[in-house]
Amino acid sequence: MDRLTNTIRPYAWGSTTAIPTLLGVAPTGEPQAEMWMGAHPGAPSRLDRGTGERALSEVIAADPEGELGAATVARFGPRLPFLFKILAAGAPLSLQVHPDLDQARAGFEDEERRGVPIDADHRNYKDANHKPEMICALTPFDGLCGFRPPLEAADLLEGLQVDSLKPYVDLLRAHPEEAALREMLTAVLTADRAEMAHTVSEVAAAVTRLGGTYIPYATLVHHFPGDPGVIAAMLLNHVRLQPGEAMFLGAGVPHAYIDGLGVELLANSDNVLRAGLTPKHVDVPELLKVAKFEPGDPTLLRPEGDGEEVYETPIDEFRLSRFLLAPGGAPRVLPHGAPQILLCTAGSPQAGELPLTPGESVFVPAGEKVELSGTGTVFRATVVV
Repeated sequence: MDRLTNTIRPYAWGSTTAIPTLLGVAPTGEPQAEMWMGAHPGAPSRLDRGTGERALSEVIAADPEGELGAATVARFGPRLPFLFKILAAGAPLSLQVHPDLDQARAGFEDEERRGVPIDADHRNYKDANHKPEMICALTPFDGLCGFRPPLEAADLLEGLQVDSLKPYVDLLRAHPEEAALREMLTAVLTADRAEMAHTVSEVAAAVTRLGGTYIPYATLVHHFPGDPGVIAAMLLNHVRLQPGEAMFLGAGVPHAYIDGLGVELLANSDNVLRAGLTPKHVDVPELLKVAKFEPGDPTLLRPEGDGEEVYETPIDEFRLSRFLLAPGGAPRVLPHGAPQILLCTAGSPQAGELPLTPGESVFVPAGEKVELSGTGTVFRATVVV
């Protein structure tokens, strides 16, 4: 197995302290949003097998079956199917959805055909893959996920007592659920920006005055004054995860993370369609094609199992589990038929002969036997084959 050197992405919404605190290092004063573990070309992990550091993506490309196993390559191709992250939100992330596999392939091919540069600000599809994902809280973690029932959203908006919201309240109450949500989101995102900015400023005053149920939205208006995404966010369910709880997000499910530290596992993609809470590109027509306007409760997960606690999802590109290693416990021998990344988040466990501290991770090629020992918490990311 290989100890990984990982890149920390300095996105503006990142916490300045959460990842340094986990790693036990001094903050730099700059935001540290995500630590990427995997072989995504945007920031592949690096390893050293005695001949100098190499990107994990290069190592896998040189011997896909040796690193990933024949079964993984046959099912997912010659690349690591997942991307593993530590995510530290110090400010809200953009309100967004991710495409399904067919949408991603079609969108990527279309932008390639039209010659849109891969790094262009207005590019929607960075790759041809879908991006289901899950977030598992390491600290209390606030987010928004999935549409509320329209009548519930109407009550929330009406409670603000902002006159300019009345047409939206009426719209939510006048149509079948999916049509109401689609028409409401379309109306908000295509409204006159000056008028919407005025409405959002009135909403800001109201949520600050009312508190309670509206506290999460006070955070949004603080960071994104005048952004129509603040109104759009009120269509979504507010979720607060406790440490160890997780949330799964399938294709088309609108969501935004607000605050907290977590472990994120997702298909190896960077495709995002944004609806607001961001200065970045918002493609309203494409967003409306990808979003699923289906109200419902978020998919919350708690780990199940004895020894290896698994977070069950309907996705085969990734599988997340957790080991809580108690003092004096017997070593845990891990399955070894597929590639895996092990991440320590607490304590001082060992992966084989390698000692781990919080924030350290290792890549284990398919077929390599490994056991966990010592004390602490280790998350395991792998695939289902």
